[in-house]
Amino acid sequence: MQRNQLRFVIAKRQSIVVGLFFVLLFLIIIKFFLVQVVQHNYFEKKSVNNSIKLIPIAPSRGLIVDRNNKVLAANKLIYNIELDPNKKHDFDNIRTHLRSIISISDADVEQYYRITKENYYSSTVPIKSDLSQRQVASFLARQYLVDQVSLVPRLERFYPFNEYSSHVVGYINRINKGDVDKLRRMDKIQLYKGTDHIGKTGVELMYENSIHGFPGFKKIEVDAKGNVIRTIESQEPEHGQTIQLTIDIDLQKIAIEAFQDQSGALIAMDPNNGEILAYVSQPDFNPNLFINGIDHKNWNKLNNDKSKPLLDRVIHGVYPPGSTLKPFVAMAALENNLRKPPYKMFDPGYFTMPNGSKTFRDWKREGHGEVDLVKALAVSCDTFFYSLGLELGIIKINNTLSNFGFGKVTGVDLLNEKKGLLANEEWKKNKKNKRWFAGETVITAIGQGYTQVTPIQLASATTKIAVFNGGNQPHLKLGRFLPLSKNAEKKEMSTSTDLMHYIRKGMEDVTAPGGTAAFLANDRYKIAAKTGTAQVFGLKGGEYIEDDLPDHLKDHALLIAYAPANRPQLVIAVVVEHGGSGGTTAGPIAKKVFDYYLKNYNNE
Repeated sequence: MQRNQLRFVIAKRQSIVVGLFFVLLFLIIIKFFLVQVVQHNYFEKKSVNNSIKLIPIAPSRGLIVDRNNKVLAANKLIYNIELDPNKKHDFDNIRTHLRSIISISDADVEQYYRITKENYYSSTVPIKSDLSQRQVASFLARQYLVDQVSLVPRLERFYPFNEYSSHVVGYINRINKGDVDKLRRMDKIQLYKGTDHIGKTGVELMYENSIHGFPGFKKIEVDAKGNVIRTIESQEPEHGQTIQLTIDIDLQKIAIEAFQDQSGALIAMDPNNGEILAYVSQPDFNPNLFINGIDHKNWNKLNNDKSKPLLDRVIHGVYPPGSTLKPFVAMAALENNLRKPPYKMFDPGYFTMPNGSKTFRDWKREGHGEVDLVKALAVSCDTFFYSLGLELGIIKINNTLSNFGFGKVTGVDLLNEKKGLLANEEWKKNKKNKRWFAGETVITAIGQGYTQVTPIQLASATTKIAVFNGGNQPHLKLGRFLPLSKNAEKKEMSTSTDLMHYIRKGMEDVTAPGGTAAFLANDRYKIAAKTGTAQVFGLKGGEYIEDDLPDHLKDHALLIAYAPANRPQLVIAVVVEHGGSGGTTAGPIAKKVFDYYLKNYNNE
């Protein structure tokens, strides 16, 4: 009985096993049928794709040249030792085999890891860049010892003038996650396949679309080991365009060297067409440090520097304009039929508010005596403008300043330009939750208070004094705007042309005997100018001696100027941070730029 039951159990289990076998066999047959018949085309296509690779070919980045075709941003052929970032590497072994060729430091390894962390397109990442010809030859002879390392030729960006063009030309850097996200939003991600770098600042960023170009591709067939069998199809990339700038790099060098070790900004432009010939922000930096990702040591040095070398002061620096604002406030008076010569007033050296609440001192303690609008500009009479500001009121002052471009961007072809500030009652209420006082209008008229301007705004506004309508807006790309024709200029003339005569005469007298920049007078050409001193430090109810202050609390020195006065060819705006007097500090810098330009461009 027990034997029969045992045979029954065994037979039942055998039946279950056989059944499961046939079920699995059936499933295998079905799967085989699906793969071989139903999905044949899909897997055949996938198999082909596995053996055919599409390799992007990056375009060469376009050059950037100055107005005389001197190269400001070039491409040079270099050879790098590079590694596959998707593989794990034995750096001790690599160092051992390469030590007779080149030294790989801990900083190189750290840099490699940092680049790899944000690497999105490159199949290889450099561990050592820009090998010499001897190092290249030595590496090729020993390459078999380190098959995980590749020698890769690349076209690398190079800035021949180093610091001289850093802020205007800008720099490129390796593409990071933020760049990738931005490219995806702009639907341009495919254009950067095979590209490692992208414009980050300056012209490199502004004209990235033109400078970058369009990638090509190579379709190749490879075997199971990845060896290339043949090239099926290829398309050459469309290389980036050369961008020619209005900048004269030789004039730029003259301006930078004139600053010596002082911080500040200078912009020089042709008032007749808006071309920027010199674009200076001091201190500057070496843009070549950024190309493959700046190392921590250099980054910390630049980023922690109190003088802020990475700040583009021309379009991002905002300053109180000081007395350089007076010509524009004077124009507000004339436009509102106030104080037109022969109107005169006596300056005792101070101005007291009508209600006696506050007295404002002139920079010249004993006063300037009898002054009219022209003399007030020439000697920078504060008292004249204190009372004028109160007469005009903040609304009329700001309306004229706005017409000259203050409080708004100039439209220069660079990104993220600041617009400065024209403060008023509404602004103060919203910003500080306080009411506007009449005394704040008084000091606005001499360029103090809340008013903030950028150096490029000062230059652009000065062109509107130098020549009627100031030609075109400031620009850096040569040929971006055409000069206004003579007919267009005449057509746009208004009644303010006659009024401008007084402003120009006052600025010409600044460099005449008795003017605040009389030392700029010379026998070769006449400079029209306006000096300015913007207070950084003040004592409530008291005074201070400028020379006794530490450097970082000294006044900013400013100057706006154009020359020759009778036929303006160049406008200059200068800001010297903590430079003291505008005439004695900013003036000599401008003079050197005028001398070079008017001599070498035969415009004297």
